[in-house]
Amino acid sequence: MKKKVITGIIVLVLVLSVALTAIFKDLPATDRPTQVLGNAVGIIDITGPIVSGGSGGGFSSDPQAGSTAVINQLREAAANPDIQAVVLYLNSPGGSPAASLEIGNEIQRFRQQDKQVVAYMSDMAASGAYWIASQTDIIVANPTTMTGSIGVVMQTMEWHGLQNLIGLETNTFKSGPHKDIGSPCRDITAIEANIFQSMIDDIYQQFITVVAEGRNMELTEVKKLADGRVYTGRQAFELGLVDELGDMKQAVQVAADLAGIEGEPHIINLTPVSFWDEFMGQMSIGSKSPWSYLNIKPHYGPMLLPPHYIK
Repeated sequence: MKKKVITGIIVLVLVLSVALTAIFKDLPATDRPTQVLGNAVGIIDITGPIVSGGSGGGFSSDPQAGSTAVINQLREAAANPDIQAVVLYLNSPGGSPAASLEIGNEIQRFRQQDKQVVAYMSDMAASGAYWIASQTDIIVANPTTMTGSIGVVMQTMEWHGLQNLIGLETNTFKSGPHKDIGSPCRDITAIEANIFQSMIDDIYQQFITVVAEGRNMELTEVKKLADGRVYTGRQAFELGLVDELGDMKQAVQVAADLAGIEGEPHIINLTPVSFWDEFMGQMSIGSKSPWSYLNIKPHYGPMLLPPHYIK
């Protein structure tokens, strides 16, 4: 009986914590400094796959970087007169083209307000994450990071062979010849393959155009590098895809220098802190950031991902 009671209490605590995490996950970070006289650098954490909508992750799931959440953080930084620059901490394999585009557009709006944005590439900043980085003023990369993977990938699955093997049939009623395009219950036709490829080619063209404009490079030069391969930070630096090699602390200093901040800059964490992060004393995934030493005051469809991230 005693064991059952203890087990029940543990389950109840876990359920309550997960529920409260979902409720309070978009609360702003606490203990932010105020009135620092324009000498602050904001930090925005973009960790995990880039998706449209809100960010996710915590005790029960891996982190995701939602475009709505990142955009709101950029707008908060733009409205804060104390923040003169922002560092985007990127540790992401990429993700949704639409989400990457939305974040990139918001970065451009932020820069138009005479504020600077520096991208820092941690373990990985590939595909959609590089799309975002290319829209910043300066990119600082860890020499060992994985970046690049400039390209678009989309995969479909076919299981009609398995259906035939086990005697399972699918009946489809559709309003047009392509309404069930990509269905795993049949082969893709040549026309449908061309439709999918035209979509990929279009998004790819948008991707390399964004990179060329953001990095002030010729489109032909970008295209030579944009065959989907990944580069180390050092290789990317030699190819002109990043501006400097260093760590997060150096990226913050670069942002402070761009903004004309003298002395040690104040650091403001713009990433929301969830209830679970607070409850566990910043022990949950996503809150124990690799840049904590800075003493911060407290889908289906085309994807911009490295090939080995496509399951």
